[in-house]
Amino acid sequence: MQTLLEQFSHYLTVEKGLARNTVDSYRRDLTIFFAFLEQQGIASPSKVNRNLITSYLLGLKEAGRASSTISRNVASIRSFFTFLVQEDLLEENPSQLVKAPRIEKKLPRVLTTKEVDRLLQQPRSDGQAGQRDKAMLELLYASGIRVTELVSLNLTDFSPEAGFLRCRGKGMKERIVPIGSVAVKCVCEYIGSSRQKMLKRREEKALFLNHHGRRLTRQGFWKILKKYVRQSQLNGEVTPHTLRHSFATHLIENGADLRSVQEMLGHSDISTPQIYTQITRRKIREVYDKTHPRA
Repeated sequence: MQTLLEQFSHYLTVEKGLARNTVDSYRRDLTIFFAFLEQQGIASPSKVNRNLITSYLLGLKEAGRASSTISRNVASIRSFFTFLVQEDLLEENPSQLVKAPRIEKKLPRVLTTKEVDRLLQQPRSDGQAGQRDKAMLELLYASGIRVTELVSLNLTDFSPEAGFLRCRGKGMKERIVPIGSVAVKCVCEYIGSSRQKMLKRREEKALFLNHHGRRLTRQGFWKILKKYVRQSQLNGEVTPHTLRHSFATHLIENGADLRSVQEMLGHSDISTPQIYTQITRRKIREVYDKTHPRA
């Protein structure tokens, strides 16, 4: 089973082009599932049937696992057996008719434009770190890119003349994202001043540097964001993804079409950004309920 898991992992990485974190997630789920099979005396995938998989999933539910966790396990198990069938290592897929639990989608936290302004005003641009932080926050909200994509940016990915950013999303897929004049100005000021002072090695390609002159990490950005969230006294949890959600919602509120938002966010499925239209509808409903005399 372990050999098959290695082959499956190689398939996900090389042929499907999935990100390392995604592959690791599949591996973790399947490793626990294999341990369950071993307890049942099952040593071969050909001995696995639908009832056995269902029994495993029920065990996860009884253990208090969230519906999202169980659903992810179903996806991992189903993908594994689909791979075995494709490779002619198995005749039938025992997980084909196994149903994943229904997940109730929670609408993401979205900041108002006033809250975004308050957050973006926090970094002091008269210091190296403050100028860098201002550029990062402005760029994150201006482009809607993920924090991983932000810290992965190289100097050559920023095109101020064209007003575009080249970033690498999940599976290292490249996309070009437009950015506004405010973000362009802040990033240019950072490059021309603070980045030059923070730079320790001329060959460093990273756009955003830490105080050691090396590429800033995701964890480093998290700490920076938390500091400014506290300073701006925003209620509730604010994550890097909150700015991404706010970016998309504000675009749709102002008339952007879903297809364009999908392209900018780097989603392969147009159904994913549709969640932001739900947020917009909810806000419209709240306004109606508060203002209409017969609501």
